Amino acid sequence: MNSLHEKAGNVRLMAFDIDGVMTDGRLYFSPQGDEMKTFFSRDGLGLKMLARSGVKLAIITGRDSPIVTRRAENLGIELVFQGVEDKRGTMARLLDGEGLDFAQAGYMGDDVVDLGVMRACGFSATVPDCHDSVRQIADYVAVAPAGAGAVREVCELLLRAQGNWDSTLAAYRS
Repeated sequence: MNSLHEKAGNVRLMAFDIDGVMTDGRLYFSPQGDEMKTFFSRDGLGLKMLARSGVKLAIITGRDSPIVTRRAENLGIELVFQGVEDKRGTMARLLDGEGLDFAQAGYMGDDVVDLGVMRACGFSATVPDCHDSVRQIADYVAVAPAGAGAVREVCELLLRAQGNWDSTLAAYRS
């Protein structure tokens, strides 16, 4: 069986869930019914660094929200799939369109709706407060919480496994 380092090193496309991964999982609504979400800026920088290293980024989420569209635009993520019930099927179509296979894909999720896609991908990650069934199959469980550094942690793990951490960091030192 491949080690964590080998699995992470093979990732060419990394997809993320939103609620409970990029956010803390809580849903906020104003009295007018407007939805609000909070995102962690360091997670965003981690995603940008990973993209600059050549890893394609995607969002595959079960909910549909204009906030997610805006966050993806801010981060330069073009592969955004919202309102998805079949995350594994969506990932299969995405990979086919990108000329990749599941062994070259990673997914970070937190709940039972993510199990199928996480099992299919060559690398899977989750957050500390994930559902127990997700923890049992994840290749990596972040130490940092959802919406507060877990995504950054996984981005850095991938950068290190692919030998790109030093060059990525060097760009910020000059």
